[in-house]
Amino acid sequence: MAQTAELSGVRAGLSTLPQRIILADGWTRRAIAFAAGAFGTLALPPFDFAPAMAVPMTAAVWLIDGAAIQGARFSLAPIRSAAAAGWWLGFGYFLASLWWLGAAMLVEADQFAWAIPLAVIGLPTALALFPALGFALSRLLWSSGSLRIFALAAGLGASEWLRGHILTGFPWNDFGMALAEAGPFGQAASLVGLHGLDLLAIVIFAAPATIVDRRPGQRFLSNAAAWTAAFLLLTLSAYGALRLATSGTEYVDGVALRLMQPNLPQDAKFKPENGQEILRRYLALSDRATGPGHTGVSDVTHLIWPESAFPYVLSREPQAVAAISRALQGKILITGAARVEADGSGRRGKIYNSIEVLQGDRFLAFYDKTHLVPFGEYLPLEGLLRPLGVSHLVPGVWDRGQGPRTLAAPGLPQIAPLICYEAIFPGEAAPRDKGGARPQLLLNLTNDGWFGKTIGPYQHFAQARLRAVEEGLPLIRVANTGISAIVDAYGRVIDSLPLGEEGIIDGRLPKAAGETIFARWGGGPFVVLWALFLLLALAGRWRG
Repeated sequence: MAQTAELSGVRAGLSTLPQRIILADGWTRRAIAFAAGAFGTLALPPFDFAPAMAVPMTAAVWLIDGAAIQGARFSLAPIRSAAAAGWWLGFGYFLASLWWLGAAMLVEADQFAWAIPLAVIGLPTALALFPALGFALSRLLWSSGSLRIFALAAGLGASEWLRGHILTGFPWNDFGMALAEAGPFGQAASLVGLHGLDLLAIVIFAAPATIVDRRPGQRFLSNAAAWTAAFLLLTLSAYGALRLATSGTEYVDGVALRLMQPNLPQDAKFKPENGQEILRRYLALSDRATGPGHTGVSDVTHLIWPESAFPYVLSREPQAVAAISRALQGKILITGAARVEADGSGRRGKIYNSIEVLQGDRFLAFYDKTHLVPFGEYLPLEGLLRPLGVSHLVPGVWDRGQGPRTLAAPGLPQIAPLICYEAIFPGEAAPRDKGGARPQLLLNLTNDGWFGKTIGPYQHFAQARLRAVEEGLPLIRVANTGISAIVDAYGRVIDSLPLGEEGIIDGRLPKAAGETIFARWGGGPFVVLWALFLLLALAGRWRG
């Protein structure tokens, strides 16, 4: 009887659009969820139309409303219905925002074209399980009033956190990225990090559902969710605007950087026979004059090259090292390179994707990549998949480094090195040194050439920028095909090179800002915010 009464109230009190979504069934319901998720991609880079995230979030509220009126009160049918809607919404979202992964399979199409369906469809299929779980958890906390959007935030926010941690994690295109790229709103990451932005974004962008679908007798002034969302919008906007307005960009004395973006075609990058020509191209570009004050490498203190710069192990090519030494005239070079660690017998041991620091012909320091890309740099379940002919994309057998650590380079403050994929993990970007001191610079070397001129490199750059905001540290990013940039400690781009262009950036090194709340407390603020939203969801359920 209670379910029937609720259904009658829904039919009587809702406007046409919410009613149609709530009462949709079968393939109509699936199509609505899929389309809403896909539309949410417009809130992500390079589109950055943040209001688009309101479509999947408001649809999520009404889809779970529809699940709430299916089956008996204590049956599993409503939970299964909510999970199914969450899967279809997630599938649409990830399919529309991650399709570019298929471009990597075309670099060596003769070997990997068969894997395009796995990258383009298989990964979104698997990732959609997380929104499915989030919707199911939300349904367990669901109520009929406006506070049900906090149930959505608690459930979906928890599943986004799990997506960022389970099986090494994949926090790519979190829902909170809609706020991260929305002007001053992204500064909230300095308080709560990416996963805290997830919670805030869900509440803000789901709130319109509680305004449009007002039930009989409900007054707007009693809509706690709408008022909370409005308060969050005003507070985050004021905080971000004030933080940006009161923080100028200061620079480290005595540092003149040159970032080199070669825009080297990916299909040529790993061919050993191209090694000499690649090095000549790097050296010529690195010494290019860009103006009266920048006549070449002689005017800089530090030259930075991108990830995996050579199709060979640089330290085992003395002629290449000698050529670099002659060309750079004693300047510091920081470059991506493969690094080999010999075993006790002198034979080749482990091989790493690394960052190396050179001065003259001496290798001064190195960092080995720790967070390898699944199916890119290593093969999960290798014993099972290798016999089936499945291999990883990047040539060679890559080993995992010893863990996040800082990197020292003469003339620079302590560096937090991030190779490619490592820049997407909040809370892991700026490890402390053994004395507990935090680094003063994020250095991200990457090669997004695998993905061509797609939306993928824009998404990657946005996530690296968010690490700068979270940690209060400047970011130096050098990419093979772009986007290379100098970013200050507040996420402001000082200078950049666009995707798909050859060039160099000459610039100064911004100073670090003061330690942020997120840098000091890590995931603590997220937990507090999640617990608050959970209590609000439980309060709504108790009232209902």
